[in-house]
Amino acid sequence: MGNYEQLLQRIAGAASLALDDVERKIEAKRAKLSGLISKEGAAQIVAAELGVSLDNELLKLAELVEGMKRAHVLGKVTHIFPVRSYSKNGKEGKIGSFLLGDASSNARIVLWDTHHIDLLESGGIKEGDVLDITNASVRNGEVHLSAFADIKQSSEKLGDVEISRVGSHGLLKDARVGMYSKIRATIVQLFEPKYFDDKHDGKKRALVNFVLDDGTETMRAVMGVENLLALGLSEEDIFSIEAFNQKKPLLLGEEKFFVGAFRQNTYFNRLEMNLERIEEVNVDTLVKELEAA
Repeated sequence: MGNYEQLLQRIAGAASLALDDVERKIEAKRAKLSGLISKEGAAQIVAAELGVSLDNELLKLAELVEGMKRAHVLGKVTHIFPVRSYSKNGKEGKIGSFLLGDASSNARIVLWDTHHIDLLESGGIKEGDVLDITNASVRNGEVHLSAFADIKQSSEKLGDVEISRVGSHGLLKDARVGMYSKIRATIVQLFEPKYFDDKHDGKKRALVNFVLDDGTETMRAVMGVENLLALGLSEEDIFSIEAFNQKKPLLLGEEKFFVGAFRQNTYFNRLEMNLERIEEVNVDTLVKELEAA
């Protein structure tokens, strides 16, 4: 069950309405707005009109939808990323982030406030900690915490949690900003890597832009070194333009499952997929899914 379906059930239950009635209201709202809003976004508007408040109501990570302003989640820290420094418009700052999991999914938590970042740097937040987070916002498929958000250690005992984000199967033609999906598609175009040095550890990094086609739409996407390695390239292949171009024909036409979030590239004003991981297409599994459908 995707986050839209879970959100639909939550609204219907709180408003004491049938699922079909709520869905009709959501589709009517989307039609009124000429389809320029996602189903999840329209659901939030309908919820507000029905007097159903989602603000700071404890949600499962899989129930989070793009545009939420006061999200409340509880989960276990499954991975902590190094704090990064940045410079933008003449201002210096830091960004902290970690992965949070519950039984339903996993999400990246992004910290912008210095007090929250201090918790990471001082060891006040560790892998395995159970955290209660309130007043967070959801954008580009991530949970962002400003100075108004709150992080508290929780005494709640959580068992096994998801260590990777759960993406529902989707199609490129249905993609919207912030949506997190698992797309079965083929690489039809591949561009040369762009290299840069990581300011935090000084290591050389690479990003590659490519184009996916799933039969319903084509879309540009971006992947890093880890995903290039998953495609069978070596580091030598990645960090040598000549070697990369020799291997490039072998990657074109490759069909895989591509898992990640969709975001708006404001510079080119286009929707793109920010790839998180690549999974093999298992024919036997697909056959079983079709038989069960």
